[in-house]
Amino acid sequence: MAVLTQPVTADNFLEVANLPEYADCAVELVEGEIVTMPLTNPQHGEILLALGGPLRSFVMAHHLGHVTGGDVGFILERNPYGRDTIRGIDIAFISSERAQGPLPTVFMDGAPDLAIEIMSPSNTMGDIRRKINQLLEAGCRQIWIVHPDLREVDVHTSEGAKVHREGDKLFAGDILPGFELDVADIFPK
Repeated sequence: MAVLTQPVTADNFLEVANLPEYADCAVELVEGEIVTMPLTNPQHGEILLALGGPLRSFVMAHHLGHVTGGDVGFILERNPYGRDTIRGIDIAFISSERAQGPLPTVFMDGAPDLAIEIMSPSNTMGDIRRKINQLLEAGCRQIWIVHPDLREVDVHTSEGAKVHREGDKLFAGDILPGFELDVADIFPK
C-alpha cells in the first residue's frame, strides 16, 4: 500500500523548516519540496557585506525602499497543487512601490526588484539556473550571480545575461538610478 504525502506549502513551510532535522542547515521550498543547504562560509559573508553595505546605504540615502540580506525568504510561486516555492535570497532590494510600508515578519510575497546570489561550493549551476528562472517568472527585474572563484558577476534580466569582471562597474539601471559599484570592490583583496 502506497502512502501519499502532501507537498509542503508556503503556509506550512515554517512549521516544517523548524523541525530538529533542519537545525544545522538553511532550507528552501522548491516546488513543494524541502531543499537543504549547508551554512555559508566566511568568504560568502564578507562578499555579502561588501555588496549589501553600499547598496543599503544608497537605498536609504535616496529613500528608495528596503535592502535585506542573509537568505531572506521570498514566496515566488503559490501553486494550486501545493507545490509552492520559497527561495532564500542572499541580498535583495525591494522598492517602495513593491513593499508599501514596513516589511513583513514572515516571507515576502513575490520577488524582489533586484536579487543578488553569491555562489557557494554547494551550489550547482542547474539549481542557480532554476532559481534565476523562478525569480524572473515571479517578476524580479534583475539578478546578480556573484562568482567568488572567478571574481566576476553575471547580471541576468528577462532580456539575457552579461558578465561583469574586475575593472567593470555594476549598476542596476532604472531599478536604482545612479547606483554603481566596482566589481573589484566586492571581492576580498
